[in-house]
Amino acid sequence: MTEFSINEIIELAVQIEKSGYQFYDTVLQRKDISTKVKDLIEHLRNEEKIHEATFKNLRSSDDSENLGDPVNWQEAAFYLKSISDSHVFSKVDAAIILAKEAADEVEIIDTAIQFEKDTLIFFHSLHQNSSDASTQNIIKKIIDEEVSHIVSLAKMKRAL
Repeated sequence: MTEFSINEIIELAVQIEKSGYQFYDTVLQRKDISTKVKDLIEHLRNEEKIHEATFKNLRSSDDSENLGDPVNWQEAAFYLKSISDSHVFSKVDAAIILAKEAADEVEIIDTAIQFEKDTLIFFHSLHQNSSDASTQNIIKKIIDEEVSHIVSLAKMKRAL
């Protein structure tokens, strides 16, 4: 089995957030987006930047040493890597391409919901495999925010 360090897993989390930012930022450049959708997308884009910074700070803190249970870390890390590889934005520039090629606001929101769900699965797994209480609290806060993103997107989709 391939070995992944805790910092590599945190880097995957950072890359997921960067991809989300790229997607939302590219959507904001479109001219066919209503003001209400644009406001939500802008909020979500800004949240991605905050999450990215949170994971970067976690990577540089001493807490990252306590992120995983050393006995099960490799299995958990392999699982997290497989989740990351199947993420909707796992290919280079996939986020930008999906944002540009979406047919309409509904397709944009559907893609955003799928992104947020994939991200939620990744972070939930990361949370479950963390043994440090402060790290778990940080990740739990982000999980709660990701859930709120899905709810906001679903409400917006119903309103369209």
